[in-house]
Amino acid sequence: MKILVTGGTTFVSKFTAEYFLKRNNEVYVINRNSREQVLGVHLIESDRMNPSNLLKNEHFDLIIDVTAYNQEHIKSILNSGVIFDNYIFISSSAVYPETNIQPFNEEQACGQNSVWGDYGINKLMAEQYLINHCPDAYILRPPYFYGMYENLYREAFPFDCAELDRKFYIPQKGDMKLQFFNVSDLCRFIEIIIEKQPKNHIYNVGNKNAVTIKEWVELCYKAVGKVPEFIEVDKSIPQRDYFCFYDYEYILDVSRQNELMPTTVPLEKGLKEEYEWYKNNYNSVYNRKPYIEFIDKNLK
Repeated sequence: MKILVTGGTTFVSKFTAEYFLKRNNEVYVINRNSREQVLGVHLIESDRMNPSNLLKNEHFDLIIDVTAYNQEHIKSILNSGVIFDNYIFISSSAVYPETNIQPFNEEQACGQNSVWGDYGINKLMAEQYLINHCPDAYILRPPYFYGMYENLYREAFPFDCAELDRKFYIPQKGDMKLQFFNVSDLCRFIEIIIEKQPKNHIYNVGNKNAVTIKEWVELCYKAVGKVPEFIEVDKSIPQRDYFCFYDYEYILDVSRQNELMPTTVPLEKGLKEEYEWYKNNYNSVYNRKPYIEFIDKNLK
């Protein structure tokens, strides 16, 4: 296949470009060439908001749009003159209001989520524009991504704490649940969609089972070969000052996904793979948050 991946240099888009390249596809990426490119891709050097004529009359079997965060991002690609057979947009579970009944399913109404704010609304508007102008497109709504090339300071935080033999300061009793999805499973699911062309065009994607934050931290420490000692922190301390997830628990119903792809990477295995990558790519994690500094100053 001839595939266009938007982005291609950071986390999900980078992994996606590399994944499909390794499977003997002809992979193009569109980005501003500000970071190192995946070896072997064809670079279209451009801001996606102003591709000029670089995409005009170019034909792709598949566009995987990882980097669209609002309606204008979608519009810029669709109006570029590009020709494509399939379009898959990586949206977000942030399109579901927190007031919806959980687990969130694809038939529920979407709208403002007070936790995610404009991010969720902008993703929703991007979805709506795409479906209105390209009704055969597919939309995927993930929870938290994890895996190789993760550039946010999430798994890296407990990895660091484990390497430093630190006690882990956990919100309350650590029973808030999180749902994850490995980037390799995302790519596998995209392959399945292209092969099967299912009648549903909107899919929640993610691991079937959620885990508590305590279980997640234990698995992160285990990847490093350590066992955490926990210290509970009460709700009087803002969670985001010392921990890498918001105080917000939600679960996606991924039944539609499971009908097409019944298995996903076990979280323990995926975290171990991510840690093995992280050990040699410490500087690839951007915007490292000062959680440890806050803990040492305010919680010890």
